[in-house]
Amino acid sequence: MIKSFSDHSANERTLLAWVRTSIAVMAFGFLVERFDLFLALMARTAKAGMPPGATSPVGHVAGLILIAAGIVTMVVSGLRFLLIARMIDSPAEHRHVGSRFDVALATLLGLIGIALFLYLAHAVGR
Repeated sequence: MIKSFSDHSANERTLLAWVRTSIAVMAFGFLVERFDLFLALMARTAKAGMPPGATSPVGHVAGLILIAAGIVTMVVSGLRFLLIARMIDSPAEHRHVGSRFDVALATLLGLIGIALFLYLAHAVGR
């Protein structure tokens, strides 16, 4: 029997949840970046006289930020998994690791969501 099996299992489930989340964030970033290209093509089709490159880079930048946030999330979740696994095996008591990263990621995604909403509202309103 593995000592503290339920704790290690919970730690592994948490890691897998973070990995799923980071994959979803990266996929959403790719989608946002490609959707920006779609909006640019639609704008050129609708307004044939529009010069190339007249679109805003917000979608491209937001997509790349989301992809980078997904990568950072995956790396941090792996490091956090290893730290928690060591803490579970250690006989000493440890303070809670905290959730600053969780709040920072949620804030970043919220800000990117607001920026994308404003960008799309502006792009569709043209």
